[in-house]
Amino acid sequence: MRLPNGYGSVYKLSGNRRKPWIARKTDYIERGTGKQIYKIIGYYATKAEALQALADYNNNPYDINAAQVTFKELYEKWSEKKYKDISDSRGYVAAFKISEPLYNMRFADIKTDHMQAVIDGSGKNYPTLKNVKILYNQLFRYAMERDIVAKDYSKFVDIGKNTLGTSRTPFTQNEINKLFKSIGIYEDVESVLVMIYSGLRPGELITIETENVDLVERTMIGGIKTEAGKDRVIPINQKILPMIQTMVEKGNKYLVTDVDGKPFTYDRYRDHFMLLMNQLGMKHRPLDCRHTFATLMGNAGADTVALQKIIGHASYNTTASTYTHKDIDELRKAVDLI
Repeated sequence: MRLPNGYGSVYKLSGNRRKPWIARKTDYIERGTGKQIYKIIGYYATKAEALQALADYNNNPYDINAAQVTFKELYEKWSEKKYKDISDSRGYVAAFKISEPLYNMRFADIKTDHMQAVIDGSGKNYPTLKNVKILYNQLFRYAMERDIVAKDYSKFVDIGKNTLGTSRTPFTQNEINKLFKSIGIYEDVESVLVMIYSGLRPGELITIETENVDLVERTMIGGIKTEAGKDRVIPINQKILPMIQTMVEKGNKYLVTDVDGKPFTYDRYRDHFMLLMNQLGMKHRPLDCRHTFATLMGNAGADTVALQKIIGHASYNTTASTYTHKDIDELRKAVDLI
């Protein structure tokens, strides 16, 4: 097949190569000699792939140097900015690790089947696969904005349906009573009770700084995860106020730390939590505390709007600076119902 003048060319390299077909385009003609200087669009396993790449380039010319960037390199560029704007990058980092088979592929070469193979071979559950697809969506958007690709293949990736359902189990009143009786006997009991009576996520609890705790006003400022969850006012229930006062008086930077005053990572705190559950003969996960808070508030007839503000619901995207004294007073009254 003869290609039009100026369209470019494809040809096969000699030797035993995994990708022997090359697609190229004339960059310029050298003065004096008339020699054509080529720019390489890419290397491909088949002639059809090389022709398609050449057609794609002619249809939508892009920066060939940028198009050489690999999946890993693109992720690193994207994450430099992305991680400055979010407070919790764990989901993205985990999704990137799962995507190791794509690391060294040119991003411009990645198609639906490549990503689907990662999904199908990962052995991960639906929530994790959802994070992987979100990462792919974000990277393709980033690449399209920079003319590295012209089409978003990530939207065709299938992660199946969520068949896990909700498995969060609230603490019973007997279990909560047992926690109170275990103060001073086991480590980390207080932190569990703080989550149960505040609605804090475990990742939020371990990032609250002592300087952001007001024992007089009975409030804490903290939160992560979403725009609605960041820097919100969290009222301190009367039942946990003595525990929080003790934590503050330790003088550590963070409210909740290990016995040596060192801050927790999420994984370390989860390990401590699960050890405590084993010691107490309970079967719960850290997020069960937040579910318990919502359940207790609902059973007590707490105002729905107040509850959503306390837990950082997306419908109430407010920050600490926008709360009035009346707002805070209403939140304290709501949390003291449980």
